[in-house]
Amino acid sequence: MSPKVEVRHEDRQLLRPQPVADTSFLETDPWRALRIMGEFVEGFDALARLGPAVTLFGSARTQPGDPMYAAAEQVGAGLARAGFAVITGAGPGIMEAANKGCREAGGLSVGLNIELPHEQESNPFVDLAVAFRYFFARKTMFVKYAQGFVIFPGGYGTLDELFEALTLLQTGKIELFPVVLFGSAWWQGLLAWMRERVLAEGKIAPPDLDLVLVTDEPDEVVRTMVEMRAASAGRGAGAMGAVEHAARGLAPIE
Repeated sequence: MSPKVEVRHEDRQLLRPQPVADTSFLETDPWRALRIMGEFVEGFDALARLGPAVTLFGSARTQPGDPMYAAAEQVGAGLARAGFAVITGAGPGIMEAANKGCREAGGLSVGLNIELPHEQESNPFVDLAVAFRYFFARKTMFVKYAQGFVIFPGGYGTLDELFEALTLLQTGKIELFPVVLFGSAWWQGLLAWMRERVLAEGKIAPPDLDLVLVTDEPDEVVRTMVEMRAASAGRGAGAMGAVEHAARGLAPIE
């Protein structure tokens, strides 16, 4: 009689009860990779039908009554009336103001929240909420589903988003993507440093400073986004690249 061969049934292995569950696999990199993939899938699924949208950043510490809070409300409302959804990080401060303005003007208010050591809850003016564990997955959604950024005064997170957008524009990873800095007095010190040190030392090229628009007018923010939407409508990737080159004063793409 031939020896009995034990057949391994994967379902049986999966369903076999354990006296004490071994959860150590939850902290392994392969499991994290699956969670990361899941965040991208969830984000793509939630936002794919969003339509035209603008992402707005700014300090979570800005209080109602601050002029910048009121301005963010105006910008959110103006974008909504122009047919844009408004995307924020879902938190308080400037994010809350933009979501509030958008919702009250009848637009779709989107919040992409992030798991932090001190739990951040979505502000009460978010209509469509997506939660993330990983900053890089969330940051991808901010760019992928927006036609531009509006950046109010803020801290490290706000500055991170600003310089990431500028890097993506400078390297040609994104095109026809307005980056608007709101609050000229607040931004003037940073821009002066970029001109007087970064540009003067040859760390960037003169056209790189033209990648941002500085304004104090909510209507100019909305007008900029509407004009860029019109410019990009119906264009292929090649045409968009040509427009971006022209906007930066570079030689035409052959």
